[in-house]
Amino acid sequence: MLVIGIDPGISGAICFFRDEELKDVIDMPTMASGNKNKKQINGSQIYNEISSRINSYKIENINVVVEQVSAMPGQGVTSMFNFGQSFGVIKGVCAAMQLPVYFVRPAKWKKHFDLIKSQKDSSRVKAIEMFPKFSSMLSRKKDSNKADAILIANYHINTRQK
Repeated sequence: MLVIGIDPGISGAICFFRDEELKDVIDMPTMASGNKNKKQINGSQIYNEISSRINSYKIENINVVVEQVSAMPGQGVTSMFNFGQSFGVIKGVCAAMQLPVYFVRPAKWKKHFDLIKSQKDSSRVKAIEMFPKFSSMLSRKKDSNKADAILIANYHINTRQK
């Protein structure tokens, strides 16, 4: 089975577990979005990243697990629109690829790993403890989004009905 964990958003990440073993984690593919050095996620590259792993792993049983996001108090209208657009691109790519998608709320997976009311960097520490071979890919503070993607996928692996 291939489980793909996705932390959506411009600074998000995508990870790949094959048969419950973490194989890879990448930053969310992005591209320029017009002027003012703005970015948007690159749906074509997301498709390419997922397709290449499906083809190289030769696995037909695939689950995509995406963090279920919603509007948060204090966020601006433009940033929430952009975040929602990114979430929609991810859903669209998965739908076009006919991949089953599961959504998990942050409170669910964070509670599972005892990360409720912890600092953002705590997920990175937890992921390094659980997957020490990937510590070099999680060495920077900004790699917490990669850690989130890993923990989202691992939550699905740990809790799905076997």
